[in-house]
Amino acid sequence: MTVNVKAPAKTHWRAHVVLLVAVVVMIYPLVWLVGASFKPENQIFSTLDPIPWHFTIENYLSGWTATGTSFTVYLANSATIAACVVIGNIASCSLTAYAFARLDFAFRKIWFGLMLGTLMLPFQATMIPQYTIFYKLNWINTFLPLVVPQLLACDAFFIFLMVQFIRGIPRELDEAAAIDGAGHVRIFFSLILPLLRPALLTTGVLTFIWTFNDFLRQLVYLSDKSRYTVPLGLNSFIDRASGSSYGGMLAMSVVTLVPTVAVFLICQKRLVDGVANTGIKG
Repeated sequence: MTVNVKAPAKTHWRAHVVLLVAVVVMIYPLVWLVGASFKPENQIFSTLDPIPWHFTIENYLSGWTATGTSFTVYLANSATIAACVVIGNIASCSLTAYAFARLDFAFRKIWFGLMLGTLMLPFQATMIPQYTIFYKLNWINTFLPLVVPQLLACDAFFIFLMVQFIRGIPRELDEAAAIDGAGHVRIFFSLILPLLRPALLTTGVLTFIWTFNDFLRQLVYLSDKSRYTVPLGLNSFIDRASGSSYGGMLAMSVVTLVPTVAVFLICQKRLVDGVANTGIKG
């Protein structure tokens, strides 16, 4: 009996080549963006070479105030909104998930199904009713429409993740704590919440990235430039440039990428573990 060991080796080599080509294709636009941000204005589109042979930081210096408002204002506004939304999502979604996973109340399965059904509703479908409500509350052009809903557990995706995680925690732990006289509040804060840390980290990281990069919601509710966030700042920069100046826009795009990329790289391992632990439990 003969065993052919060359075929798997060839297959392994070909797979690496395909993956390497795919990585280059996906990474090249990002590399080009970073390189182009350090090129002189007249050399940005003159070649596909991402290397800035005539290195300059003029695009960053001019782009920081090119829209008439310092980019620091946009970064501060985005960071403020993202921090509030992260705190709101973690607090409200964890409490809601505990209720669905551990408490027995009327029509629990129906409410849970309706909650999951909201995942199929895009923001565009509820945008006008929500805008009407916030307009009546005189919240337009403030951060409140972007932050307050997250305090009410409106993100079904993260609730579902936490419910799946909590269901994987043995109920015997709850029963033992109940025998010792602990109520639901103490069980949640002293027992469930510490064990829920991977799911909380996943929620926090994804919420930060999605909120920091959100454009449509912020475009709908914010109109004052002093309240603009990073995505709106980039958009107004394009309007200001009128399509004739791209150096500053590319430089500020690189600046915009830094916070989200940094958060993802720092939390990458725990984020992957959290998604794996919350997403596969039945």
